[in-house]
Amino acid sequence: MSVADLLASRLRALARADRIGQFVSVGVAGATLETAIVFVLTGLLTVGPLPAKAVGAEASISLMFLLNDRWTFATEGAAGVRSLVGRFLKSHAVRLGGLAVAFATLYALTAWTDVRLVLLGADLWPTVANAVGIGVGMTLNYVAESLLTWRVGRE
Repeated sequence: MSVADLLASRLRALARADRIGQFVSVGVAGATLETAIVFVLTGLLTVGPLPAKAVGAEASISLMFLLNDRWTFATEGAAGVRSLVGRFLKSHAVRLGGLAVAFATLYALTAWTDVRLVLLGADLWPTVANAVGIGVGMTLNYVAESLLTWRVGRE
């Protein structure tokens, strides 16, 4: 297979609308779990926000891995416990990269700009900037998870 054919195969695999939809749906489930955990730990159990975020993020990343492995990328990746553990560790590394990109995007859009989006006296810009960061991080996660964790588009 030529380099051009290999690249075309991987791009087709990445551009599958069904897979993208599944990945986004799994992301929503992960974000919901993380938000619920942060709420319970900070609102009901008086845990600090950063430890709560860490617990919520780990639970979310683990849930998203399991859902993606069984649904989004069910036909990809080798069978066996060793392969599963390898994908789990790769997925965590990828997700940490996506999380770093999301934080950096949020920081850049809030610290380096002078944008305000006021509605009913509340500045919504940080929330919008956070959503942009999540979107950028999710895009990176999708590409990296597809190519590195589940190795889509490979013969």
